[in-house]
Amino acid sequence: MNKYALILLAASTLITAMPSQATEQSRQRQGARDVRQGTREASRNVKQECRQGVVGNADCRQDHRQNKQEGRDKARDIKY
Repeated sequence: MNKYALILLAASTLITAMPSQATEQSRQRQGARDVRQGTREASRNVKQECRQGVVGNADCRQDHRQNKQEGRDKARDIKY
C-alpha cells in the first residue's frame, strides 16, 4: 500500500512539472522564430542595398546566404 502511495506521489509530481517545461520550450521556440524572422528581413534589406551598389550579384547572394546562416545559428543557440 505504501509503495503505491509513493508511485502516485511521484507521478503527480511529474505531471505538474510538465506544463512548465512545455511553456519554457514554447518561449524558446518563439524567441528562435523571432530571431529567424528578423534575420530574414535584415538579410533582404542588405541584399537589396548590395544589388543597387557596384558589387556583383554572386557576392550579394553569398552575403545573403551568410547572413541567413548566422541567423539560423543564433536561433539554434536560443532553442537548444
